[in-house]
Amino acid sequence: MSIAAQSKVIEIDLWPNGAPNESGLSGPEELSGLCVNNVSHAVLYVYPAENPNGTAIVMCPGGAYAGLAMAHEGTDMADWLNAQGVTLAVLKYRLPNGHDDVPLSDAEQAMRIMRSRASEWGVNRNSIGIAGASAGGHLATTLATHYSSTETRPDFQVLFYPVVTTEKGVTHQGSIDNLCGKAATEEQMQRFSNELQVTPDTPKAFIMVSADDRAVPVANSLRYFDALTRNGVISSLHVYPTGDHGWGFKDTFPYKDLWKAELEEWLRREVTGR
Repeated sequence: MSIAAQSKVIEIDLWPNGAPNESGLSGPEELSGLCVNNVSHAVLYVYPAENPNGTAIVMCPGGAYAGLAMAHEGTDMADWLNAQGVTLAVLKYRLPNGHDDVPLSDAEQAMRIMRSRASEWGVNRNSIGIAGASAGGHLATTLATHYSSTETRPDFQVLFYPVVTTEKGVTHQGSIDNLCGKAATEEQMQRFSNELQVTPDTPKAFIMVSADDRAVPVANSLRYFDALTRNGVISSLHVYPTGDHGWGFKDTFPYKDLWKAELEEWLRREVTGR
């Protein structure tokens, strides 16, 4: 992320009067490798586009619901998206610690905030999407299939190698254990297997994944794409031959230029209409 992007970031406390639920986490945040751990305070970092085209994306970084890869799955994308006219908001959501309602509460609140301040940033209230990588992709698909009102419904979704299903052997088990707890009920497993929750009202989707992903099997993306198309939801699935998992905005991913171009084109055609 450039110095210019850093200088114009707007930092918003999601719950200035206190959150409606708690995860049980406390103490300071911890940096471990590329992830911020022990996140118990939700913050939205907004990077408004200088020449906005009316579109905004709320990005949910991944990290197995145990940490947040805030840079390469979040803030590093600000300059590029801003150059397209897209306002980026990176959501530092509270980690669940087995409290499955906590991340979704934060994602819904982020959508409320974006819509309430849309005119301030030159954003169309009906052109605000949710995005997510890995476990952040699970949160994005959870919002897309569990939103509680028109105010919190995203207008589109962009998914990087998402966790989608909760089925053992197909899901990323660590993510689901961190979200729901290791003693999760069958009802929780059904509810958070998001390919089962798709309806014709689920927002349109752009999905990208590597065929050789060893952390989150490509079947997660395939199942979600299949559910979307069966429900008549506009969807675009991009499976790259190699790259494994967790590439986000890293230059080391061999198909970075390709996915950027394909997403730019999809946003123009399906979101901005230009």
